[in-house]
Amino acid sequence: MTLVVKISSLKEASDEQLLAQFKQTGDQQFLAELYLRYSQLLYGVCLKYLEDAEEARDAVMNIYQELLVKVPRHEIQNFKSWVYVLTKNHCLMHLRSAKKNITVSLEQHTVQSDDFSHLDSVIEKEEAFKRLEKCIEKLPREQQQSIQLFYYENKCYNEIAETTSMDWNKVRSLIQNGRRNLKICMEKNAAK
Repeated sequence: MTLVVKISSLKEASDEQLLAQFKQTGDQQFLAELYLRYSQLLYGVCLKYLEDAEEARDAVMNIYQELLVKVPRHEIQNFKSWVYVLTKNHCLMHLRSAKKNITVSLEQHTVQSDDFSHLDSVIEKEEAFKRLEKCIEKLPREQQQSIQLFYYENKCYNEIAETTSMDWNKVRSLIQNGRRNLKICMEKNAAK
C-alpha cells in the first residue's frame, strides 16, 4: 500500500505517513518534518544526559544525521519512542567516548619542565645572594655590622644600639644608608 502525502499537508500527516514517504522516496523533507516535531524532546533528553547546552545542541544535530542512516534500515512502530531511545543511546555513547578521552589538567608543579624552571630560579636566587654577600663586604664596617644585625639576626634598632653602644639615630642612619648602598651595588653587579 502506497501512501502519498501532499507537500502542502506535511504538518497534518501522521508520523507513520511521514516515515513511509521517507522510506519510499528517500526525500528528506519527510524525515525533516518528523525530526522537527520531536526536536525539543531530543534536545531535552540530550541536555539531561550531557548537562551542557552546547553539547546538547550538537548532539541533536548529529542525531539527524544518524536518522538518515538508521530509519531506512529499521522497522519503526512508534517513531516518538524509537527516536527517544535512539537519542538516549546516542548521549550514552557520547559520554562513554568522552570518558575514554579524559583530558587531565596537569598542575604546573607536576610538569617536568616546571621543575627545571624552578631550578633556574633557585640558581638565580643563589647568584643574587652571592652578589649580596660581596656587596655587604664592600660596605663600611659600621654599616656592615648594623645590616647584619638587623637582617640576619633580626634585631631591632634598640637592640643594635645596645649591642654596639651606638646612638639609636646613628643605627637607623647606618641601616638606611647601608640599604641604599647595597641597592646601588646590586644593580651594578646585576648588569654584569
